[in-house]
Amino acid sequence: MTKRYWLILISFIIMQLATSLVTIPLLMAFGFSGTTEELFGTSILITFTVGFFIIALITWRAGEDEIFMRNRANTSDTVLWSILGIFMAFGAQMVAAFIQMEFLGIEPGSENTQVIVEWATAVPLMIIVVAVFVPVMEEIVFRKVIFGSLYKRYGFWIGALLSGLIFAVVHMDFKNLLVYLTMGIVFAFLYVKTKRIIVPIMAHVGINSFVMLVQVVFGEQLQRFIEEVDNLQAVIGGLF
Repeated sequence: MTKRYWLILISFIIMQLATSLVTIPLLMAFGFSGTTEELFGTSILITFTVGFFIIALITWRAGEDEIFMRNRANTSDTVLWSILGIFMAFGAQMVAAFIQMEFLGIEPGSENTQVIVEWATAVPLMIIVVAVFVPVMEEIVFRKVIFGSLYKRYGFWIGALLSGLIFAVVHMDFKNLLVYLTMGIVFAFLYVKTKRIIVPIMAHVGINSFVMLVQVVFGEQLQRFIEEVDNLQAVIGGLF
């Protein structure tokens, strides 16, 4: 692993720790008076935005590994696999969620995602962080740096499984470990298939953007629609 790759990893770790250890205490020291959700949302917005630009700069200067420079996908294939990657990631989520529900008794849903949605609802600008900045940073860290380094030494499956497992553990959502792991494997496949990190980035951005649109931007409208459908079903049921 190159020195710049180590810098990316260290920057990512510092960013994760800085939210609670640095940014929140500073905001409180300067008299932040919002709700708890607004405090956490603002802290993540500031910390992750700074972290994004630092990691992006280091990555740009680090260049690409030689193994990912050969037989790279052309522009049309890059666009195609980016779009296919979104559906592949959704499919992986659905299969993993089904396995968890049927064989492990784990109901669908993520407390981690729900908390993030609450913070993003309180601080709307955080939507950009979750939908764009976070996927870019995670793909650089988990696919370009960690998976890329493991792939060169151990091949696809060991690299994909180990980097996917780390990706899952970092999210601290152990109930949905399999969901994150399968998504990590899909993103690793997209990276190897195209040799372009932009492809898993775009697939990841697509997934996160969809969640933000459904649960934050249009969350209230969808909830009202669901309630109206439930009420209508109750009325129809009463007629029969």
